[in-house]
Amino acid sequence: MDNLKYTPENITSLGEDEIFVFGSNLEGRHLGGAARTALRHFGAVMGQGVGLQGQSYAIPTMQGGVETIKPFVDEFIELAREWDQTTFYVTRIGCGIAGFRDEEIAPLFREALTLYNVRLPESFVRILRDEKE
Repeated sequence: MDNLKYTPENITSLGEDEIFVFGSNLEGRHLGGAARTALRHFGAVMGQGVGLQGQSYAIPTMQGGVETIKPFVDEFIELAREWDQTTFYVTRIGCGIAGFRDEEIAPLFREALTLYNVRLPESFVRILRDEKE
């Protein structure tokens, strides 16, 4: 686990081939938390609640339970596999305003743990590694 790279706590700039992955709402009202950061700094589009926008990628987290988030995470993971020259920084999606716990969201990213171009929050990685032990 020591050689893994994690999503930094505060991201204020990105390189050319880097994407900021944040939790959103389906309406694309990026008013708080990481969504607000994505809007201000990384090209998120007001009114677009899903997918790639500028140097950001929105995963909706405010529409119901964890099971409603999973299909959007799966879509993101497929994109990350295809865009293997791009580094994706996944924030603690759903763990702020949406009110989920890291233990509820981290398992959705289990498949991303093996992707060299996806950085997960350290808390997610610890949870996923503890599951294996």
